[in-house]
Amino acid sequence: MFLRSFFDENLAQMSYLIGCQQTNEAIIIDPVRETEAYFETAEKEGLKIIAAAETHIHADFLSGARELAVNHDIKLYLSDEGDEDWKYDYAENINASLLKDGSEFKLGKIKFEVMHTPGHTPESISFILTDEGGGSKEPMGIFTGDFVFVGDIGRPDLLEKAAGIADTAEIGARQMFHSLQKFKQLPDFLQVWPGHGAGSACGKALGAVPMTTVGYEKINNWALRTNNEEEFVKILLSGQPEPPRYFAMMKKLNKIGPDLINQEQTTQLSSVSELEKIKNDAVLIDTRDAFEFSKAHLKESINIPFNKSFTNWAGWLLDYDHDIILIASEKNIKAIKMSLRSIGLDKVIAAAEPSLALEDENKLESYDEISVQQLQKYLQDDNYYLIDVRNNSELEEGRIAGAHHIMLGTLVDQIEELPKEKTYLMQCRSGARSAIATSLMQANGFKNVLNVKGGYLAWTKEKFPITKR
Repeated sequence: MFLRSFFDENLAQMSYLIGCQQTNEAIIIDPVRETEAYFETAEKEGLKIIAAAETHIHADFLSGARELAVNHDIKLYLSDEGDEDWKYDYAENINASLLKDGSEFKLGKIKFEVMHTPGHTPESISFILTDEGGGSKEPMGIFTGDFVFVGDIGRPDLLEKAAGIADTAEIGARQMFHSLQKFKQLPDFLQVWPGHGAGSACGKALGAVPMTTVGYEKINNWALRTNNEEEFVKILLSGQPEPPRYFAMMKKLNKIGPDLINQEQTTQLSSVSELEKIKNDAVLIDTRDAFEFSKAHLKESINIPFNKSFTNWAGWLLDYDHDIILIASEKNIKAIKMSLRSIGLDKVIAAAEPSLALEDENKLESYDEISVQQLQKYLQDDNYYLIDVRNNSELEEGRIAGAHHIMLGTLVDQIEELPKEKTYLMQCRSGARSAIATSLMQANGFKNVLNVKGGYLAWTKEKFPITKR
């Protein structure tokens, strides 16, 4: 048997290619939208991809399952659990096998048994793999999707918080508790191949190790050591991070079937005047680092640096109805578009080199940073307004007295309520998210905006006072 994992570090997402080396057939578990890497690996290993399987309708990335079925004539194995709200709408138009608890299917000498594991979502299933090629009857491992991670489990509150389905968080938490009782009955030696690693918003504290075992998780995973259902539900529902805004759109698109990828080339702009002609209602995304952006940038542009957090903040801050114009080095355009496509942000209509975007000084602006020492002085002046853009959970460690908390992902929703006459001081934990927030404020007409260098960490390093209220 051949097994290869693929890790998208932007989404902390794991997918898998499994091949039977006796029949040279292969299957993908939880494929991402960009499928090229799977086919390159399969060709190198002498395998032919004939199938793909999904553990659930994903909320955090756009699945490549429909792309594989339509463009590569690949059979899909999809969950048929959950009620009518959690069925794959596009399944009837493709070659798909719908699965229930206890279903089995084979890929050559490899057997997959289906275990219904609701909690994260009602239709969630896991795949228990047995490699029968060598005569073994014992299972080797389980693909858990967003059910069990290394050191943590999937969150049950996404349907309520992200998809807006009321009163589902506690129901999901109780379903998760009972699913884990089934998981505990599996052999301790069984390998666990999860759908996410550290950095994903699909859990609270996912481990960075790519795989684990049932036995190890029974000893070390808090969720498998908590045997009282009421206590379990209380712990699981507390302290969950805010689900990114785009999660609701991913649920919708993965259910109805994502659009097929459009491979058209992005227009590379050659002048600022050309950019002005096509700008209209498009959003300008400047992908340079915050320091370069702060020195000079096009008015109305938003700074989302192209790093590991780019996809997350693009999903939080960008509207799916608006065209996107990128300000980025041409060498990065392909990677940036792939990152945006991974969450369905397909409407990139053009791109411009940073040097081109900065050639007309009349269309530029900048912002300054201040130290925490300066911040301490400014807080005594009513003309200054401090905004803390950290996550809700971060406030538990303390906050700067006088700060107004508006989590970065929700800033655009509340921005119209802010008084224009103030000078705004933007603060986060280290200064990175507050730099994005500063660009958002400027793009929305607030011109007196300063970023607090070093953020909360710099403030506490100086032992300046904090409040727990």
